[in-house]
Amino acid sequence: MLPQDPFILLSFINMKLRDEYESLDALSDGLDVDIKDIKSKLESVGFKYDSTQNQFK
Repeated sequence: MLPQDPFILLSFINMKLRDEYESLDALSDGLDVDIKDIKSKLESVGFKYDSTQNQFK
């Protein structure tokens, strides 16, 4: 289960991307979560995925 608070979610997702997954697609498959949901929640508070750095900024 993913954190519901968008700022805690940001920290959680970026940690997973840094430590365990080489891309957002790999994270989605590994955690069985919808990329659209993650992007929507994080974009609602101003963060966008940067594929070159593999993190939300």
